[in-house]
Amino acid sequence: MSAPPETVFIHESAYVDEGATIGPGTKIWHFCHVMPGAVIGARCSLGQNVVVMNGARIGDNCKIQNNVSVYEGVELESDVFCGPSMVFTNVLNPRSHVSRKREYQRTLVRRGSSIGANATIVCGIILGEYSFIGAGAVVTSDVLDYALMVGVPARRVGWMCQCGERLPDSGVGRCAACGTEYERHADGIRRRPR
Repeated sequence: MSAPPETVFIHESAYVDEGATIGPGTKIWHFCHVMPGAVIGARCSLGQNVVVMNGARIGDNCKIQNNVSVYEGVELESDVFCGPSMVFTNVLNPRSHVSRKREYQRTLVRRGSSIGANATIVCGIILGEYSFIGAGAVVTSDVLDYALMVGVPARRVGWMCQCGERLPDSGVGRCAACGTEYERHADGIRRRPR
């Protein structure tokens, strides 16, 4: 661990292997396993039974709820929320009798994204900044910034503000909750510059 031990909470039932990097203020709860080479930022919370594999990277202030495995090849930027029992994958065509370790696909979850309970994120894609993946969705392709995705396979049904409230259907205009303004940008939307 790189942070001083007194600034990191590790439950007595959790395993943190030598060679893992954990930032200050992070809490690792019951029955977690953090493997060597995993990198976890500051002020993160790993709920019960979370596994962080070698080579996985987690930014600052991420909340990973119970029963989530963050596999090698997965990178979470800061402020990402992973709901209970959501699933990442890292191989597109797994077989138990064929080694695919050299075929792991990279999955990038951009800053501020939220992934609902029991959602599945198929490997090799990017979830855009502040995207919002509904519970149970199966995401099979890249997701735009601020997009609200639901269904199997997931499709965009709207837009979400950075604060987590739904925007008008067009995505353009002011968030009723926090007042942030959005405008069209390429195929999606972005925060209006001040």
